[in-house]
Amino acid sequence: MTHRLLGRTGVWVSPLTLGTMNFGANANADHDDGVRVIHAALDAGINVIDTADVYSQGESEIIVGKALAGGRRDDVVLATKFHGAIGSEVNHRGNSRRWIHRAVEDSLRRLGTDHIDLYQVHRPEPDTDIDDTLGALTDLVRQGKIRYFGTSTFEPHEIVEAQWTARERGRERPVTEQPPYSILARTAERAVFPLAEKYGLGILPWSPLAGGWLSGRYKPGQADPEPSPRLRRQPGRHDPALPANVTKRAAVDQLTALADEAGLSLIHLALAFVLRHPAVSSAIIGPRTLEHLESQLGADKVVLSDDVLDRIDEIVPPGVTLNAADTGYQPASLTDPARRRRPA
Repeated sequence: MTHRLLGRTGVWVSPLTLGTMNFGANANADHDDGVRVIHAALDAGINVIDTADVYSQGESEIIVGKALAGGRRDDVVLATKFHGAIGSEVNHRGNSRRWIHRAVEDSLRRLGTDHIDLYQVHRPEPDTDIDDTLGALTDLVRQGKIRYFGTSTFEPHEIVEAQWTARERGRERPVTEQPPYSILARTAERAVFPLAEKYGLGILPWSPLAGGWLSGRYKPGQADPEPSPRLRRQPGRHDPALPANVTKRAAVDQLTALADEAGLSLIHLALAFVLRHPAVSSAIIGPRTLEHLESQLGADKVVLSDDVLDRIDEIVPPGVTLNAADTGYQPASLTDPARRRRPA
């Protein structure tokens, strides 16, 4: 694979990152099979692995650790995340200094390593002072437990606040952002990508296949396939009866026809689109099986013509996300009515 720079870190990464959310009890519970998929990805030239402590409550990290044992760790840019609830204890979650120092030790143990290359804040937490979070992460950099840190699914103003706070308080700064980005979810083009280019952030988009909508499962003129496990976990994104998802299905039909005209699989069309954006360092793919992985490899070699890109823009205009549930995070300013209404 032709490597790309991860923002301004000086670290070279493959255009595809192996995401491991689908390894563990929530998807593929076979550890040996997960290890095989990881090894196949590494053998194909992928050099970034992304996981999170919350994926199957740490099981994904354990599987990654098994795959990297025996000498493969040093060649991998290893990324994980914290924030989500681990267990039921009220403080075993979030972005506080207290939890970060506990969470990183747990991740290091599960991953079987003495350092994490990229440690990411999985979601914002407005009720926690960002300086507290940055201070804890700065300590970890200086202790050698992490090399860099970044954010995931932060709002544009939160990205700016983190950069400003780091500069004003003498903290290390976030060097990456992980936004949702696909042909069907293009909100990141409005502000996140321009900010990334301004601050030199590496962009690692998640869900470039829109949670499976762009995987080829949906065929024009055919009935919807059997519901996937994602429907139970995220009905807002995957219930085909919801109006926003009816709109997505119509767009998928048009994109499938476009891919056929271009002589491409829909998967390669979707991944090549994401990789074409100049702000993107590496797109996170999330295969559950070896077959899934093989269907996505090679997308970095596909170059879409301007005519094809123009057609995509007609189907889903730049900056538009067809279903708000695909943004991955709704801030309290939208979800909590008390933050939008003055007392009567």
